[in-house]
Amino acid sequence: MAGGVLLLWKESFIRRFSLVLVSFAAGSLLGAAFLELLPEAIEEIGNMTTVGVAVILGILALFLFEKVLEWYHCHDQETCDYHSFSGTVLFGDSLHNFIDGVIIALSFGVGGPQVGIPTTLAVFAHEIPQEIGDFGVLYHAGYSRKKVVLYNAFSALMAVVGGVVGYFLFHSIGPFVGVLLAWAAGSFIYISVSDLLPELRHKSGKIEIFHLISIVLGVLIIWGMGVYFPE
Repeated sequence: MAGGVLLLWKESFIRRFSLVLVSFAAGSLLGAAFLELLPEAIEEIGNMTTVGVAVILGILALFLFEKVLEWYHCHDQETCDYHSFSGTVLFGDSLHNFIDGVIIALSFGVGGPQVGIPTTLAVFAHEIPQEIGDFGVLYHAGYSRKKVVLYNAFSALMAVVGGVVGYFLFHSIGPFVGVLLAWAAGSFIYISVSDLLPELRHKSGKIEIFHLISIVLGVLIIWGMGVYFPE
């Protein structure tokens, strides 16, 4: 959460450039899905059909989750956009954090501190740019700074839950890590393509050049983190 908390200290900045941060979040989610999660899922599973099915299920799961939010929270279009847009981002991020916790636990169980510590540092490095984008998305959706920090703290704690689950179910959960990674990739693709990119088009009328640059920057930073901090 370090990057996002630092970002919130400059409220005037985040209020002015919230759409740029939404662009950055869209790029970082696409980068995480296609450059990080999917390659790891393919390596773990080794079967492209299984990976593809898991990705599709991840997309459909987020679609259904968003519809549930609309059914229970929507009273008009503005409220509907508010709940579904921000709630889907939180759900997807919580799922990813849970998987990160499982991976960290499994890495310590398989290779000890020699593998576990570098894996933890890699996860930390990968999370910083993504969390900055998530903070910007929630702030753009209308949350106060207090609620942005609170909800992101809850989402981040899912990594702890994943670590505990990974520790106690070490032998049984390992074979399903690849499927979980592909599932998370599908959720990230859905959030970026269905929620964030249309938000840019809806709010700005057209994607200005700095929005496009911010999307590309989000992808490149995730790629760079994967090069210098491979998991």
